[in-house]
Amino acid sequence: MNRSYLLLLVLFASPVVAQDDLLDLLGEEETGPTYTSASFKATRVVNGHSLENTAHGVLDFRIGHRFGFLNGGANQFFGLDDATIRLGLDYGITDRLMVGVGRSSYQKTVDGFTKYRVLKQCDDGCTMPITLAVVAGSSINTTRTVDFWPDTSRQYFFTHRMAYSFQLIVGRKFSERLTLQLNPGVVHRNLVASTNDPNDVIHISGAGRMKLSKRVALNAEYFYVLPDQLPEGYRNSFSLGFDIETGGHVFQLHVTNSTGMFEKAFITETVGNWADGDIHFGFNISRVFTLHTPKEPVE
Repeated sequence: MNRSYLLLLVLFASPVVAQDDLLDLLGEEETGPTYTSASFKATRVVNGHSLENTAHGVLDFRIGHRFGFLNGGANQFFGLDDATIRLGLDYGITDRLMVGVGRSSYQKTVDGFTKYRVLKQCDDGCTMPITLAVVAGSSINTTRTVDFWPDTSRQYFFTHRMAYSFQLIVGRKFSERLTLQLNPGVVHRNLVASTNDPNDVIHISGAGRMKLSKRVALNAEYFYVLPDQLPEGYRNSFSLGFDIETGGHVFQLHVTNSTGMFEKAFITETVGNWADGDIHFGFNISRVFTLHTPKEPVE
């Protein structure tokens, strides 16, 4: 009887051992899908979000800086005498879900967002050709009430200070050099200048990245607001920039006609005209810190 049990054990175990030995000899392992990475060097193109997310457990400290308009001339040192700053913290809750918060000197605004990657482009092991993300954000103007609401004859509500934005980001990394994305969306403003102005502003926007070298890339983004939504004098946001990667830092040097660095500001409140030299020179600095190393990748 003991010999019979031993014989059955050998017969059932042998195929498993033989299969493991064969995989070892071939140098092959059973792996899952390989997802596309490094579509952009940072989670922002210039002002707007890119396809990328902050990794699980990683904190991204971001500094955004815009000088004044270049056409300010020598008296304003071509914009260097003026500055608009945003400080932000982004965190990857998972590899698909990230959250962020920031504070801007522009209108003393506090903004926050949640970003979730619904689909991830796949290089091997699956057939997903695109990356799809959803971004929801909000902002609050925190200037003093006497400055924000000087007309005391009209009723004031705290909700007048708030605005919201929603975007879809769909894109593809076509090669090691080229990435393109579309990011249509809507900005909702609780307070508008007049009754003729819509509270909801719809835009159809896009961005791209061209890799120039191992550590340098050229970025561009354009936010096109559909006609008859903004008063005369407001412009579509257009930005060009270079990303320079140095270890744990990513430096983004750019020129843009937008002053603010959150959705309500650069989508609905851009006044700079490129043709007139209303262009800001600015930069973003990104520094990442690993706060938590997950035992297994979260998909």
